[in-house]
Amino acid sequence: MFKYYWYKFIRKIAGAGIKNSTIGFDSKIEAGSIFINSTMGKHSFCGYDCFINNTEIGSFVSIADKVYVGRGVHPVKWISTSPVFYNNRDSVKTKYSRHEREPHPRTYIGNDVWICDGVYIKPGVKIGDGAVIGMGSIVTKDVLPYTIVAGNPAKIIRKRFSEDIVERLLKSEWWNLPSDVLEKAAEEIKNPIEFLRIIAEG
Repeated sequence: MFKYYWYKFIRKIAGAGIKNSTIGFDSKIEAGSIFINSTMGKHSFCGYDCFINNTEIGSFVSIADKVYVGRGVHPVKWISTSPVFYNNRDSVKTKYSRHEREPHPRTYIGNDVWICDGVYIKPGVKIGDGAVIGMGSIVTKDVLPYTIVAGNPAKIIRKRFSEDIVERLLKSEWWNLPSDVLEKAAEEIKNPIEFLRIIAEG
């Protein structure tokens, strides 16, 4: 038992690397994670040992461990993909030329998204509100709201709710509601219709 808590303590004190980023109210980036040029809304978290770059993340988002979003892309239309030909600081020191690469595309992760362990998300992808990304998936294309995807490459498994419920949830934008309304509606978090009724009443 002592070893378990000691390991957790050592892991925590390692801290997270956060640069040029904004973290929302009550949100958390766990130890070992790198968070660069990105934003995260309120009540969201990023687990351990993640890499998040150039990404906008909504509110109420759950990101598990070892998730990679917005990693660097090599120029496949050039003669070579090697970094010795472009203008960056890299693992290799030699530079034969210093050509600028295309701007790094920004990635968007909506509100109330759940991203499971070990997911890779290609730069520039848009993940819709309420989506779920299954464990170990590699996401190369946009994901529609309230859709569950999984696999390599990630494919649609199913919708979380009926089209009518999805439309009403998106229209409600419940993640932007004040805390007192959410506290009332939280009793019906398992029942979408009742939840929607309560927030409609305010």
